[in-house]
Amino acid sequence: MSGITGWVDFDRHPTGEPTVTDAMIAALVDGGGGADRWAAGPALFGAVRPGPHGGPTASGAAGGGIHSVSEAGTPLATVVFAGTLHNGAELRAELGHGFTGPDDAETVLRAYLRWGEGCVDRLNGMYAFAVWDVREQELLLVRDRMGVEPLYYFDLPSGVLFGSLPKAVFAHPRVPRRVDADGFREIVSVVKTPGHAIVAGLRELPPGHLLRLRRDGRSQRCYWRVPAHQHPDDLPTTIRTVRELLDDIVERQLRADTEVCSLLSGGLDSSTISVLAARTRAAQGRAAFRTYSVDFVGYAEHFQASHMRTTPDAPFVAEVVRHARTTHEAIVLDSAELMDPGLRGAVLRAMDLPTGMGDLSASLYLLFGAVRQRQAVVLSGESADELFGGYSWYHDPAAVAADTFPWLPRTPPEQGSGGGVFDPAFFAWLDVPGYQKRRYREALDEVPTLPGEPDQDRRMRELTYLNLTRFSPMMLDRKDRMSRAAGLEVRLPFCDHRLIEYVVNVPWAMKSFDGFEKSLLRAAVEDVLPPGVRQRRKSHFPRTQDPAYLAALRAEFAALTARPEEPVVRLLNADTVRRMVAADAPADSRATMEGLIELNHWLTSYDITLDV
Repeated sequence: MSGITGWVDFDRHPTGEPTVTDAMIAALVDGGGGADRWAAGPALFGAVRPGPHGGPTASGAAGGGIHSVSEAGTPLATVVFAGTLHNGAELRAELGHGFTGPDDAETVLRAYLRWGEGCVDRLNGMYAFAVWDVREQELLLVRDRMGVEPLYYFDLPSGVLFGSLPKAVFAHPRVPRRVDADGFREIVSVVKTPGHAIVAGLRELPPGHLLRLRRDGRSQRCYWRVPAHQHPDDLPTTIRTVRELLDDIVERQLRADTEVCSLLSGGLDSSTISVLAARTRAAQGRAAFRTYSVDFVGYAEHFQASHMRTTPDAPFVAEVVRHARTTHEAIVLDSAELMDPGLRGAVLRAMDLPTGMGDLSASLYLLFGAVRQRQAVVLSGESADELFGGYSWYHDPAAVAADTFPWLPRTPPEQGSGGGVFDPAFFAWLDVPGYQKRRYREALDEVPTLPGEPDQDRRMRELTYLNLTRFSPMMLDRKDRMSRAAGLEVRLPFCDHRLIEYVVNVPWAMKSFDGFEKSLLRAAVEDVLPPGVRQRRKSHFPRTQDPAYLAALRAEFAALTARPEEPVVRLLNADTVRRMVAADAPADSRATMEGLIELNHWLTSYDITLDV
């Protein structure tokens, strides 16, 4: 995948410090990929092209890059772009210029020169870009509506640093690597606050925002937010409209100069995408559509159903493959791969920031790496559960009524959010429940409202907003970083803003009209899905249930906590640690151990000062 970085400084031109700018660009180069740069006056841009990860190559529009436009020999503006436009062809037709090719960077820049910052309202896709306007001596930073493409920045006294990933910004010597109390709270809170980037001073441009920088100041504004308006349609019209939107979105996202495939879990979301894509390809007279799933050695033998994972994926995957006649391959992972310390380090380097997702990130890293050996672009079903109400907490009265984020563990504060494993005095001082409450109140204040909306619809609107803006970003970050490391482009049909704007305003009674989770989505695609998938309950991304993995994890955690010099150890409750590493300890401490190992590795390998 492409990546961007840049440095604008009105008092200290970056062109005079080539070693620093080289380091910022090099931080994003993965697997031997190439890099482009551009500099003029106070501005410097760098763009990274994907490296040779093997398999087919996605080039052209999706590659991102740098593009400049001049008029009569006079420079007008330059853009550095990462991501993909899904309406690039339509924009090029509307703009009518003699484009050099189907290049998204050039398309965005031409749109900016025609419509100014208002161009953002016309874009459909996943993207982050920066424009240096030579005429105005002004920088514009833009991030897509849902924040699928990342963009970080760090303010300087007379300018700004920015990059697709924190590592590009960290490469500048003027950026301190320090985590304060709020940064640590953000790590352990299981909430992603828009704009917060854990490290003090580092910021993430929030989804749907743009930032303008001139010598005399800067401004930031939200150009898109989850909207609120009266839903105009009855149930049959709503079902039909959702289907029409999905058909159009999938067709658009299949456009590429290489074959596009899909991830398939046998769940409603991935099956919907896979079947619609297969039908579109068949109607175009193309070869059978390719799908990929993930499995683990011995998964069926070790599987134990839970409220998170109700059924194994494999039987439902097979049903979809037969029904849609896709060419399918299961990527089978071994627990031994997941236990490899080298893999943990690779995942952390890809993430740049701690997430606490443990083997969920590691298995996704391996899956994307394997798919990339075969394909360059893949469709995936992220954000459908947030939008259509698929998670269990949408249907749990206690979670719906809770005065907090609905996905947080409903346990006493001293047991949840890592409370039991941290030193009691430290955890009391940290006050994670108070931090979560503060962030929850901030989020509620943002929710758009409708006058006279029934209480149930108002509350479900709040929950949908919380999921789309505070939970989904954690999933999107994991997807982005793991796919970026593999050089794989992942497209997300359920993140299309047109679908979100429509579905988010559908009354809850319509979304759940038959009492089943994601009723509306099921109804929209019931004619194209096999019976088993239509009736399958939500089952989360699988994780290995091999007892050997848990045993190896306990051994690694025991070794870590036996070293008092490690930065995370001084924060822990020794009694809790002893219980966790015992051979007969319950498996529910697995995520906590994974998270602490990752956090300690991040603090040491990134040379982070923990200021708590």
